[in-house]
Amino acid sequence: MFSTHPATSIMVCPAQQRREALLQLAAVHHPAQQAALQQALVKASTRPEGWSGLWVACQAGRVCAAAWVECQENRIAQLWLPKQNNQFVEPLLSQLHRWVATQGLVLCHVALDETMASWEAPLLNLGMQRLATLDHLAWHCRPVSHVRGLPPLRPFDELTPAQQQALVEQVGEGSLDCPALRDVLPAQALLEGFYHQASSACEHWYYLQGEQGRHAGLLLLDASPGREHWSVQLMGLVPGWRGQGQGKALVQQAQAMVAQAGASQLALTVDRDNLPAQRAYRQAGMLPAGEHQLLGWCVLPATELNCRA
Repeated sequence: MFSTHPATSIMVCPAQQRREALLQLAAVHHPAQQAALQQALVKASTRPEGWSGLWVACQAGRVCAAAWVECQENRIAQLWLPKQNNQFVEPLLSQLHRWVATQGLVLCHVALDETMASWEAPLLNLGMQRLATLDHLAWHCRPVSHVRGLPPLRPFDELTPAQQQALVEQVGEGSLDCPALRDVLPAQALLEGFYHQASSACEHWYYLQGEQGRHAGLLLLDASPGREHWSVQLMGLVPGWRGQGQGKALVQQAQAMVAQAGASQLALTVDRDNLPAQRAYRQAGMLPAGEHQLLGWCVLPATELNCRA
């Protein structure tokens, strides 16, 4: 337990005050974040250590501010911010930053939409780095004609874990999509994160089989429980297959698949500075649907993470 004032204490949230603390999180009061937070809370409830990252600032026994570092299986964590930036928040987040550094994590991140833009400066002052500006794009499904010239798609789980990791590394080589994030997040952790996020048991994950059995790229799709809304978790080509119009064809293939499945929308996120990908997505009819600024505490270097794996 840490004290910033004789009457103010910062500590891991006591179990009996957990509900009070969770109501102090910004996402509880943010409609766009409520579903994701609910998912995170359900997962945390199934793990003994799930609440170790829920910290509070208390005064006279009352919770005045709360923040939660949701530690995930892939050594990545997400920061759930307090609902307001009051006098207790800076010492609370400073202590959380120190705690994160002891947990063997590679990254603790937070995504700020336009309603949360005022948090950027305080978080940068607390040691976070700007990782990317992310554009969210969406496509309202309609029939798509057969896509020609694209290598065959094969189930991703045909590959061994080592082959899967190697392909993710190849797709990331020279990619303009979130290079600062890739610098701190090795392919192993990135792939584990996709497994963690997938709600449809990875049944819509594919790799592109090029000539002579070489791997040309991958397409990882995820469907919502009702299968109305689909998202692209990762889409990309290995370096030798870029610049030939295959990127646009791969987007169109994804569109054809989700339209055939009866979905109403396909969504994805792309780095604003990744102009080739932006161009391919826009040419395929995907439209702007919002943006986020991605910030993070980059804790454990990727080289050290690989040594520990």
